[in-house]
Amino acid sequence: MSSNEPPAGSTPPPGEPTPPPGEPTPPPPPEMPANPVTVPPPDQSMAPPPPPPPAGAAAPMPGPGAGVGQPGNLLDRFLAKLIDYIIVGIVVGIIQFIFQAAVGYWAGLFIGGVVGAVLFTGYFAYMESNRGQTIGKQVMKLKVVGPDGHSNPTMNDALKRNIYNAFGIVPCLGGIAQLISVILIAVNINSDPQGQHWFDKFAGGTRVLKIG
Repeated sequence: MSSNEPPAGSTPPPGEPTPPPGEPTPPPPPEMPANPVTVPPPDQSMAPPPPPPPAGAAAPMPGPGAGVGQPGNLLDRFLAKLIDYIIVGIVVGIIQFIFQAAVGYWAGLFIGGVVGAVLFTGYFAYMESNRGQTIGKQVMKLKVVGPDGHSNPTMNDALKRNIYNAFGIVPCLGGIAQLISVILIAVNINSDPQGQHWFDKFAGGTRVLKIG
């Protein structure tokens, strides 16, 4: 008799079938490991980067705010303009004084107004188209970008967005028109989500961004 067979007349444990006579008892099933091996998820960091935007596509427009890359706020732009007006205004005042001493008060006032309008318009157009910044904008960490959203505006775009500085060529009425333009610009900047005023849109969509 095999040692694995129960003694004759014994009762097998409950729940276990009685093996037929002469056949060995089947081995117990293998035990499952307590901690089965799990397959880690694929590494997402190895996913390929998204394709670049097509050539010539405009940069996305940043949302409103005051952080870097966002439209410059009204106070920063006002202070930048004030710095520029003081710098150029000193030069214009000296030129006007010289002309008034040479040709008389009224003639010198008119000539000085024409020269001032040309200098103000040329200063802003040249600095913005070549550097994207005037001296005042450098101090206030602002930059003018063209309609594409990242490069400097062209000379034509910069002239359009600063053309209101040339209104001073016309005596009296030109100064009034320039003052009204400045007020409207402030209202536009404060109400437009991208901080664009009417002359920005006239220039094709130029914007002033915070860069620091």
